[in-house]
Amino acid sequence: MNLGPAEIAIIVLVILLLFGGKKLPELARSLGRSMRIMKSEVKEMQNDDEASKQPQQAPQAIEQAGYQPAPQQQPVQNQYNNPAQNNNQQ
Repeated sequence: MNLGPAEIAIIVLVILLLFGGKKLPELARSLGRSMRIMKSEVKEMQNDDEASKQPQQAPQAIEQAGYQPAPQQQPVQNQYNNPAQNNNQQ
């Protein structure tokens, strides 16, 4: 289905008659925004697909490298950071 210049001109003319000159910029902006949103969502879906494939391979590589997670450290309590404790001590 090839559209020539004459068919495109007729389509543009019909759109102008239906929507009018004032509505066309709003329509074009809306169409552009929706296309950008759709494009970003497609990229996110592709990134999600790639990310779901990577974790299956990553644990094997980590185990082969001999990775050990760091032990959990207890938070350090500083007597100078808490004014309520300083008042009780005085």
